[in-house]
Amino acid sequence: MVLCASTNAQNVVPNPGFEEADSCSDQLPPFEGIHDWYSVNGSPDHLRGCLPYGDFRGLPMNYFTYQEPFEGASCAGMYTYHQNGPIEYREWIATPLLEPLVVGQTYYCSFRANAAFGGNAQNPEFWLANDKVGMLFKTLAIPAWNVGDPYPAPPNHAHIAHPQILADTVGWTLVSGSFVADSAYRYVMIGQFFRNALTDTLHFADPNSVSPWYPWGYTLVDAVCVSANQNGCDLGQGGSEAQAAVPVLFPNPAKDQLVIGQRGGTEAQVLDALGRVLWQGRVSSDRWVVDVGSWARGAYVLRMTHRGRVETHTFVLAE
Repeated sequence: MVLCASTNAQNVVPNPGFEEADSCSDQLPPFEGIHDWYSVNGSPDHLRGCLPYGDFRGLPMNYFTYQEPFEGASCAGMYTYHQNGPIEYREWIATPLLEPLVVGQTYYCSFRANAAFGGNAQNPEFWLANDKVGMLFKTLAIPAWNVGDPYPAPPNHAHIAHPQILADTVGWTLVSGSFVADSAYRYVMIGQFFRNALTDTLHFADPNSVSPWYPWGYTLVDAVCVSANQNGCDLGQGGSEAQAAVPVLFPNPAKDQLVIGQRGGTEAQVLDALGRVLWQGRVSSDRWVVDVGSWARGAYVLRMTHRGRVETHTFVLAE
């Protein structure tokens, strides 16, 4: 049970489960008709259990995934990664808060997220998972996005961002955190706010084994909560959440040594910014050290095959 769902007086997010809408219809644009929330980038989806089974935006089966909502009968869905040449497409949603945040006050935030996979699209294997899905707060109203508008550039910043790849396609992952408000924020946005070069991904299938292959990530969101009360939102103090936060690469940025954690038995390779393989080998333990002191300073990509999936992680070597 999500704590903020039963203590709505403490949650300053309206319509936190995306349940309230004008009517039950699969209308276009796909995020119109829902109360309070709106699109500020691209065309996110209002996924609903009241739609027919297998409808493009129905629940549990739809174009993107097969998934029951975390609570209630609805949730939101959005592209959180898209690689198409120079275009780095994202979808963001926003809502005005029920009251502005108080400067200097600590706020506790959470929502549930699920990686979409296994829908009824013709090629359901094209989805992948990504990290850094989170919340971004704003003081001024964010203009609604309309078809034909330019896509806003990722700000490479978020007040709350999940540091790990959201790869669970069955359960709902808790995204949570806290921050001290430095402004009287009146709006909250949800999405992935970092450019591709700063984003780590995991493929649900080897791109060389499926055709066609589209490097897109789609994430479901439900049970959004922002509260000044530490007990107002689900912050996930359980052991499983703590274990999930163990980093794969550290330190990052690195200087002389890079540690690959929790990936014993995987095949790995490091590529430079030009895509050249700089190092490759087998990670034989859950704490594998790579000596990087002699490498040029800059950004690199670690690619691994872990449990039948292809993971990519970015890291930086600094002076």
